[in-house]
Amino acid sequence: MRIIFLVTFLAINYARMARLRPVTGYRGATDWTEGVDAPEDDGIFIIDIDSGSKRLLVSFARLAEELSRAGYAVEDMALFINHTLWNRDGELVYFFTRAGWRASGTPRDKRINVACTIRKDGTDLFVGHQHIGGHPEWGVGSQIIGRQDDKQVIYDVQTREIVGTIASPVAIPNPEGDISLSPDGKWFVNGHSEKGKTYYTVVRLADGKWVRSPGIDKGAYSGDIRIDPAPRWNRQNNQILVPGLTENGFRQLFVITVK
Repeated sequence: MRIIFLVTFLAINYARMARLRPVTGYRGATDWTEGVDAPEDDGIFIIDIDSGSKRLLVSFARLAEELSRAGYAVEDMALFINHTLWNRDGELVYFFTRAGWRASGTPRDKRINVACTIRKDGTDLFVGHQHIGGHPEWGVGSQIIGRQDDKQVIYDVQTREIVGTIASPVAIPNPEGDISLSPDGKWFVNGHSEKGKTYYTVVRLADGKWVRSPGIDKGAYSGDIRIDPAPRWNRQNNQILVPGLTENGFRQLFVITVK
């Protein structure tokens, strides 16, 4: 028996984001959508790594229609997408549809910032999930981890409700920080910034015990040029890759080992 693995990734238009939210964009890249608020030929693509073929999973035009149907004011709003995340089964995609992030653009209370999900075949598009912060991470199945008030919560995209919490506000002082769940689903890490340093709280989910790393210098970077916590686990579930500054001020990557 021969097993074939199809390896794909989700792709979005970083040139479009360079105009609409510079901190997440690639300045100077080719943008075929300039001047179009909700193009039909752009959105989220699924790319086959081996062949290089691409398929448009969902377009901005379709998102604009669904947002309008759900009661969001999308007229004259240039949409973009952030945080495209596969779930662990590779069946569901979670993402934010946004608009109004330009420096001289729409006031914060008029921005569009909507959590959405869609299946990998383009079906079951849903816009308007309960917002659980700007840095979510998939848990198991249809559960996704995020923030509600001062709690690190688990939200189920199928039942559309909060179904659990992780640790406590003492352990995790900023549940809005960047987060990551280990590949085996047994360890969770939250990164938060405080007084120019980033601290990482590692939680053992079996019993809720936690430890916090020493602070890693992030300097005075802010705004569109910044150092977010961005923790990422290795495949062995015992190390976390994180960014920061060395003692001489150079931006580098660091490894935190969990023993």
